[in-house]
Amino acid sequence: MIKKLLLSLLFSGVFCAVFGQAIQSPEKFLGYKLGEHFTPHYKIVEYFKYVAQASKNVKLVQYGSTNEGRPLLAMFIASDENIGKLEEIRQNNLRLAGLETVAGGSTPGTPANKAAATSAAGSTSAPVICWLSYNVHGNEPASSEAAMWTLFDMVDASNARTQPWLKNTVVVIDPCLNPDGRDRYVNFYNSVAGQKPDANPFAREHAEPWPGGRINHYYFDLNRDWAWQTQKETQARVALFSQWLPEVHVDYHEQGYNAPYYFAPAAEPFHKVITPWQREMQTTIGKNNAKYFDQNGWLYFTKQEFDLLYPSYGDTYPIYNGSIGMTYEQGGISAGLAVLTRTGDTLTLVDRVAHHHSTSLSTVEVTSAYAEKLLTEFKKFYDNSRANPPGEYKTYVVKNDNVDKVNALTAMLDRNGIQYGFGLKNSVNGYNYSNGKNEQYEVGPNDLVINAYQSKSVLLNVLLEPKTFVTDSNTYDITAWSLPYVYGLTAYGVKESLKPATATISAAKPQVLVNVHAYAYVSSWYSVNDVRFLAALIKNNIKVRYSEKPFEAGGKKFNAGSLLITRAGNDKADFDQTIARIATQLNQDLTPLMSGFVEKGNDLGSDVIRFIRQPRVMLAAGDDVNSEAMGEVWHFFEQQIGYPITLVRYKDLSRARLSDFDVAIFPDGNYDDFPSDKLIGWVRDGGKLIAIQNAAAQLVDKKGFLLKRKEDKKDDKTDSKTKDPTLLSYNDRDRDALRSSVPGAIYKINLDNTHPLGFGLPKSYYSIKLSDDIYDFLGSEDGWNVGTVKKDGLVSGFVGQKSKEKIKDGLLLGVQSMGRGSVIYMADDPIFRSFWENGKLLLSNAVFMVGQ
Repeated sequence: MIKKLLLSLLFSGVFCAVFGQAIQSPEKFLGYKLGEHFTPHYKIVEYFKYVAQASKNVKLVQYGSTNEGRPLLAMFIASDENIGKLEEIRQNNLRLAGLETVAGGSTPGTPANKAAATSAAGSTSAPVICWLSYNVHGNEPASSEAAMWTLFDMVDASNARTQPWLKNTVVVIDPCLNPDGRDRYVNFYNSVAGQKPDANPFAREHAEPWPGGRINHYYFDLNRDWAWQTQKETQARVALFSQWLPEVHVDYHEQGYNAPYYFAPAAEPFHKVITPWQREMQTTIGKNNAKYFDQNGWLYFTKQEFDLLYPSYGDTYPIYNGSIGMTYEQGGISAGLAVLTRTGDTLTLVDRVAHHHSTSLSTVEVTSAYAEKLLTEFKKFYDNSRANPPGEYKTYVVKNDNVDKVNALTAMLDRNGIQYGFGLKNSVNGYNYSNGKNEQYEVGPNDLVINAYQSKSVLLNVLLEPKTFVTDSNTYDITAWSLPYVYGLTAYGVKESLKPATATISAAKPQVLVNVHAYAYVSSWYSVNDVRFLAALIKNNIKVRYSEKPFEAGGKKFNAGSLLITRAGNDKADFDQTIARIATQLNQDLTPLMSGFVEKGNDLGSDVIRFIRQPRVMLAAGDDVNSEAMGEVWHFFEQQIGYPITLVRYKDLSRARLSDFDVAIFPDGNYDDFPSDKLIGWVRDGGKLIAIQNAAAQLVDKKGFLLKRKEDKKDDKTDSKTKDPTLLSYNDRDRDALRSSVPGAIYKINLDNTHPLGFGLPKSYYSIKLSDDIYDFLGSEDGWNVGTVKKDGLVSGFVGQKSKEKIKDGLLLGVQSMGRGSVIYMADDPIFRSFWENGKLLLSNAVFMVGQ
């Protein structure tokens, strides 16, 4: 009888789980040693699914899928005692943070005082959570290989080193955050590699073609998207992360193959909200990593290059959520299976996997050793957050003068678990983000009010503080991102704690008034939602017009840019029903007008009412084009406004029929032989050219184009030491380079919003500057200086002194009329990383409004 039972268990696949034996290593399962081949993502998934069936100490969760349909997985590993208590452990962790009511399912947008009441319970003797995230950049593939090895070591019952850790630690392994990018890289490499790897760095297997595997399907860098969550992979991952809030989180990367291994502690600048404990624990973990690297004679470095400031990384975002967040970087980008480094050594994938595996186990080891302290400090982090929130301002008030933008902001706050409400019973005196002055403001019932006394106050402070304090200007990323500027909203920072009056907004829902006798329908134009509405109308073959000037009709005021859908030209039996259906689907206000005779302004048949011709849009892609800049535009059209766009390879432009397109968008890039001569003829024939960042720079001084680079003014008073390069210290060379650095700062520019490029926007616009590019004013009757900057344009962020002197009294946004067409010059990226909401209407104006 017993023999029959054992045979039954063996053949049913349960034998391994019951007796904890014979779980196959990755090498056994795959048929090769890790590092000998690149493992396709589907095989990584198969191994994780196999372990989930073979081990009783794991729980595999598919938390989402990629744009290309690949699964996103997280494996939870715990002891026999704890694996059945995962939900209890999760809830305990959230109780420590005072967030169980939010993360457990209620609406995040509840007044902050409600969450404070939930902060009490939560045991600091419960298991600690250590979360390991691998392969966020697809062409940094060694870590996904290491993830399988780490998983095996954690579930191998015979492993005397790892099993004790699971008594007080839950380990979470996400084997690949970017499966689409990983497979893009792996498929490339496998398609060009020979029977043996060629270590010569000039071999083609080390030259990944455009766009590379680093990015996801839409060419986004997912490691810059944690806070903004513009991509579906990030949205799914952060949602799961927020349900657990681990005490330790590691983000695994690779860097240039000539670099040794990097691990914590991180480089300065640290954001000032990072606690002494978080600093201390980074060092503790780093020293443990170093111990094993020392034993093996592996090179490594710490405290250099990778800082902790920008809030949307895989190390900083967890830190601002109470974790010990860290980045680990193995040298290896473009290394393939083997590459010869400049020191004459051969770096193999086997080496790279071993290094990541070592730090994986080392980090879990320290997490287990410091489990109770980690939980105690985690609880202290959130207790302090509620009782003594960081930052100068204890309440933030956002004026609700653009409902769609406020809704977009609250959706972003919801994704990050930040609580808010609406309205106050009194006026406030606070810092006005728009002008940098302290002012009195009468708070309206629908104004957004965010009280800082809440569990997520640290993240709130980082995201909303007007100016980020930077202790060291040598940063790895942008230095300014304050949300009121990102969304283009008027906001006030208030030093006293004020609780919002209500949890929800009291404004009425948008009205869709349909009248079969209406002469026309009018819709607003001041948000991306309005752009989405226009795109839907065009796709449904509805003809749309806009007003170049404000007008009043039907007792209402309408701004320039307002959309007009006239019955004239839309001779359809279901005209009214179609308009109403689209407006209802998109939650869009719609006002019927019974006559084309307006009360103030120009009648609906006048020449200031412009017909919007359906634009056929081309986007330059491929070699020479910045893939991330191109991906932002692609994603914006396809995923955000739902409008068709054609991607044309830059090298195919010479033989492309430009006459097939009305609009050509050239994003940032390092363009070779920019086809200005061909483009100028197309523009004169009615085309519209939108040149962004370095694409605009390509048109400087080109025949027919008005753009001129602003010349630097020499200052005779400049210190002679600064002028003479022979007097500069070699040790200070990096610091001196910072004088011309613009790593990412916010500038307030003057906007001519009477021009179609500025429709729907206020008279000032906030731009994220990534360079000191600035141009002379367009001094011709064919040129319009739509966006200009004065001397006091810098609002927030670091700008080197030389660049600061340069970025003034010049042009950042311009439009040139050329024949029957137009050229739009944009010195800065208007939709940077797709989180820069303030510029999405600007880009839409360039596409749909300018030149009609």
